[in-house]
Amino acid sequence: MITIVSGLPRSGTSLMMQMLVAGGMTALSDGQRSADVDNPRGYLEWERIKQLPNDPACIDEAEGKVVKVISQLLLSLPAGHEYRVIFLERPMAEVVASQEQMRLRRGYTETPDVAAAAAAFEKHLRKVNEWLGSKPNVKTLRVHYHEALNKPSETAQRVARFLGIELNIAAMAEQADASLYRNRGSSRVRTADSSTP
Repeated sequence: MITIVSGLPRSGTSLMMQMLVAGGMTALSDGQRSADVDNPRGYLEWERIKQLPNDPACIDEAEGKVVKVISQLLLSLPAGHEYRVIFLERPMAEVVASQEQMRLRRGYTETPDVAAAAAAFEKHLRKVNEWLGSKPNVKTLRVHYHEALNKPSETAQRVARFLGIELNIAAMAEQADASLYRNRGSSRVRTADSSTP
């Protein structure tokens, strides 16, 4: 079995990775992307996963581990494995706002069309959700970012039940830090889930 943490960028995937590692799982991570102001506790990413569309066999290295795979790459997962996907969900307005703030901190000066970005993400998510629901070797647990942040013990228990393994629930819950919840959305984005508190 391969455990995958996925979702849109800035949807809480790093938090979930941190929870799983604290709980006792081994992350497939190379440490190339270090912690920064946008993610002070680290990203726990594996650079090689970006080659998944051209090198599907690279996922073999994740057997028995947990690896972060952005939603765009899920469609390139090869058959031949049982996948357990923990899919993070966050209000679209917050996702776009968080990405916009990250771009600003990294020196990008052009103003993005946030409404167009939100629409593109929503179209992408529909495609991903259809794919997830069509694969018998893929089981998916959807975790809302706010639930992981505000009800970490309950979220950790759900994750452990879904994976069917023993995890350190208390250690997982300790990873949730509400002070890191900073990007609460933009008035320029109005989507179906943007009213979520």
